[in-house]
Amino acid sequence: MYEFIVLAQLMHGPAHGYLIAKIINDMIGPYARISYGRLYPLLAKLEQNGLIAVDETQSAGQGDRQLRIYKITDAGRLRFRILMNDTGSNPGDYQRLFLYKVAAFSFITPAERLRIIDHYINYCQSHVFFQQNEAEDMVSHQGVVEGLVQDAPQLAHGIPRVNASSLSYILKTMEHSISQWQAELDWARGLREQELTLAQKMGNGLAAAAATGDHREKNP
Repeated sequence: MYEFIVLAQLMHGPAHGYLIAKIINDMIGPYARISYGRLYPLLAKLEQNGLIAVDETQSAGQGDRQLRIYKITDAGRLRFRILMNDTGSNPGDYQRLFLYKVAAFSFITPAERLRIIDHYINYCQSHVFFQQNEAEDMVSHQGVVEGLVQDAPQLAHGIPRVNASSLSYILKTMEHSISQWQAELDWARGLREQELTLAQKMGNGLAAAAATGDHREKNP
């Protein structure tokens, strides 16, 4: 994730390590922080792999230290686009990663933006559907077990169950998570509408293509 954030930042223009660290920490804060001990090895690795380079025209001495200004290379721009269009990696962290991608949307095409947004819409829907189904199954299972306890206690012996109070708190946490993912889904849909409106203003055929069924969004 940090590789993408660094490359995305350098797409805006050259920057030194202090500025890169500040921007990353502004984005991931207030409690998550990237230390210089983690950032500078990453910058060194990116430089070694030819994805970034020191901008000799802007780097300058600062006291007894050399202030290294980094810029992205052509290979780095290619790597940025690969990471931007990668929707299969880091599924557990993809919610945060998507926000970083949106911040760098100006560097990709409208078609790429729409494809990434559509994937994220389905990603959010999957979370909503999964947790809704799990909550319903939990309530159904509890009902079956309680029925067995009343009608055939010998059959209910050994079947996992939770008491009514515990079940209530579990369901409340699941409802909260569902509402958060629903809000994320609504935001992503709004982002998609914004992209289509922009495409229409630009006379882009992207909006027409989306309207004819290229979008595979499922309705919750």
